[in-house]
Amino acid sequence: MAALLPILVVLLAGIGLAIQPPTNAALVKASGSLWLGSLVSFAVGTIVLLGVWAATDRTMPAALKGAPGWAWLGGLYGACFVAALAYATPRLGLASALTLAVASQLVTALILDRFGLLGLSQQPISVARLAGVALVIGGVVLVRAG
Repeated sequence: MAALLPILVVLLAGIGLAIQPPTNAALVKASGSLWLGSLVSFAVGTIVLLGVWAATDRTMPAALKGAPGWAWLGGLYGACFVAALAYATPRLGLASALTLAVASQLVTALILDRFGLLGLSQQPISVARLAGVALVIGGVVLVRAG
């Protein structure tokens, strides 16, 4: 069961990521602003995380002083992702937007893994891994064509 928990957590997170772009696109449409809609999305997420942190963890923020400089950019990437998908989803459709995002994530992941960047352990690029990413890229082409 313990081995299934991370898989379940990721599957649920994936469902959330699929629902997030049209939800954020609705905020953008209602507000008339890509940036305000994205800001509201992040503000709600920040409030939720603050509440969970305060209720369960309370590790002091001073612990963050040891983080490398690049570690502070995660929120920037998330903000750009939220805004990009809120913009692209109504224009491309959810399936196209998400398959493009997943394909770019997998290509980037292969590179990060291969060179052990950003604190990751090095993972070889195998034929099987390349084939898996190629299949996802093929899926992008099929989804866009369909």
